[in-house]
Amino acid sequence: MRQSVLRRKLQDLQVRIVALRAEIEVLDEQIAVADEEVSDLRVRALVSETPLAAKEHAEASRHADLAHRARRSSIESLKGLELERDRLIEQLVVEV
Repeated sequence: MRQSVLRRKLQDLQVRIVALRAEIEVLDEQIAVADEEVSDLRVRALVSETPLAAKEHAEASRHADLAHRARRSSIESLKGLELERDRLIEQLVVEV
């Protein structure tokens, strides 16, 4: 593959990697808030023993679980992009 094509692909990959890392940072912040809310609602549900409090806790738990899953998925995507970037770098080095 031509060097210019490889360089362009590397640049595109790097842009995606940077964006994904930023997304993971945002997810980390959201997860911290969601986990704290789940903890607070769990205590509230235990103390109040009302169906509404239990429902609020369950909903918050589901949202926190979704955020954790999104983070895991983003990390897996990031790993794949980094592997592809490394493969392209190796290919570029071989051509030079």
